[in-house]
Amino acid sequence: MQTVYISKEGYEKLKKELDYLLKVKRKELVEAIQQAREFGDLKENAEYKAAKEAQSLNEIKIKELSTRLSAATILEDIDIPADKVYIGATAHLHDLDRDEEIIYTLVSESEADILENKISVGSPIGRGLLGKKVEDEVEIQVPAGILRYKILKITRE
Repeated sequence: MQTVYISKEGYEKLKKELDYLLKVKRKELVEAIQQAREFGDLKENAEYKAAKEAQSLNEIKIKELSTRLSAATILEDIDIPADKVYIGATAHLHDLDRDEEIIYTLVSESEADILENKISVGSPIGRGLLGKKVEDEVEIQVPAGILRYKILKITRE
């Protein structure tokens, strides 16, 4: 099993989701199946089929989260150089073409959320920034063209 690096915040979020699926959602689905059985013939019972399918999907999600959590290694800032862009770093960038500042935090695939400016280390921008330091200028090929950034500052939260 491949090790997955994840922030403490990301780990806790996954753990909370797993806990919900195990303790709340699982019980709700068992109750939904029980109610659907009361409607009669299971072969013709759409509610029963839907509840069983939802239960199956929930169990798949539980297994997936359990696997991810068991393979997870929580990132600790002391393990990662602070002077370069690596997973867990927040890079303050100057977009050389648009003359504006952009801030991205590099995270694992499972934590990526562009709405929060959290990008995966496996994304084109994430890969292009990995290992770079303050004052470095980078050109990153993305589907829309080439992005050109200068790294202004690197922080860790």
